Amino acid sequence: MIKLGVNSLLFKSYDFAAAVRHISEAGYDGLSLNAIKNNREHLDLFRWREQLPELRRIVSDRGLSILAMEVAHLSGEYLLPAYEACAEAGIPVVNVGPGGQTGVEDDVKRSIEQLHIWSEKAAEYGLVLCVKAHAGHAIYNSQTLLRAMREIGSDGFGVDFDPSHFYRAGEDPVEVLPQVLHRVKHVHIRDCNDRNHGGTIYDQTCGRGKINLAALCDMLVQGGYSGPVDVEIIGSDGYPLSEIVSVARENANFLHEQFGRRQLRQIR
Repeated sequence: MIKLGVNSLLFKSYDFAAAVRHISEAGYDGLSLNAIKNNREHLDLFRWREQLPELRRIVSDRGLSILAMEVAHLSGEYLLPAYEACAEAGIPVVNVGPGGQTGVEDDVKRSIEQLHIWSEKAAEYGLVLCVKAHAGHAIYNSQTLLRAMREIGSDGFGVDFDPSHFYRAGEDPVEVLPQVLHRVKHVHIRDCNDRNHGGTIYDQTCGRGKINLAALCDMLVQGGYSGPVDVEIIGSDGYPLSEIVSVARENANFLHEQFGRRQLRQIR
């Protein structure tokens, strides 16, 4: 059964207890824990042994689960403590970006090499390291992602499918998903209105943009996907809490409507 969450990055300007309370009240099953260094992270990876027990208690008290951890940096400095923390807490997925620059062959090779190394290490911890195609990075579209998939055979490697980045690469995410679904272990879901940038928190809200998210939700269910689907909306700095909460709820309502109906149909 697909579990719906939201990246706590949406509430990065607020303490973790407040973020979890609003995530719970919005109707999510869990969350992706923001551990992106120097991004007002909710978990400091260099203090995880001190902080993680309290974060887990806060989540558990609200009846939620930590579905994934957002690390972003493809570096052992951050990944090793992330792996230790996730193994300790039973968090199955670590999400990173590919790094490098679009159109630089050496960066593509370097990114794939690092993903291979750290996927093997993730497997040793019983985890999956997921990477997304990311605008501006070395792996940025379906072709560069498929290349990484071909060259990395580790069980510790997975795809973090984010439709907005394929849209920004000039592609239709509905056409991309069937090509990569067999390696998708995490979904970062959000909408997009402009191929040149991600836009405001409202532009990223599911159902407000130009991506056919309903079709993608149908494909995930029909394809037997059973991992986390986490809303990832960035750029919430400066927005009042009331607007951030409203966006969290609107996304939750959209996803419950899409996945609830489809999963019920599958059960029947």
